[in-house]
Amino acid sequence: MAVLRKRRFDELDPFSDLLFNTLLAFVLLFAVALIAMNPKAKTGVIDAKAEFIITVTWPDLDPNDVDTWVQDPGGNLVWFRAREAGMMHLDRDDRGLTNDTIVINGQQVVNPLNQEVVTIRGFAPGEYTVNVHYYDTKNGQPVNVAVSVVKVNPRAEVFYYGNLTLPRKGDEATAVRFSVDRLGAITGVNTLAKKIVERP
Repeated sequence: MAVLRKRRFDELDPFSDLLFNTLLAFVLLFAVALIAMNPKAKTGVIDAKAEFIITVTWPDLDPNDVDTWVQDPGGNLVWFRAREAGMMHLDRDDRGLTNDTIVINGQQVVNPLNQEVVTIRGFAPGEYTVNVHYYDTKNGQPVNVAVSVVKVNPRAEVFYYGNLTLPRKGDEATAVRFSVDRLGAITGVNTLAKKIVERP
């Protein structure tokens, strides 16, 4: 009887090994399939295509609030209450020193940069208008504003850079107007005044 039990155990042992090895192979193939189906996510990569980048800056640590307004050929307006319109996007609404402090290791750190950026991620042929508006003041002083417009494709090219002064709260000024043809080429740049700020 003892011999019969030992013989049955020996006969089952190779079958168990084969079953275990087959299971191990399936688990390994399953793991390889999961790795192939779920590639590692690329962190920190933002693939945001832009045709034009409009940058409005005013002096560092200036407490006053200057707003950027851009109108496209279709009459769409992008500004701080309409951050996306048509193919235009206001990437950041800078409010002077308001909301420019962060806490790092228990200490308040002030970001001195005053800058707003509008990207145009596609284009329609026609005229674009870039205006700046002295929205709010903390010190009642005039604000000097610099505006640049960069055509990004096929290579970065600054086709407008200019400075202007906004004397008092509520003032609106046209920084630049430019036209784009069907191929994306700049066909005209001027600074003729045009009001586009919507007043309540």
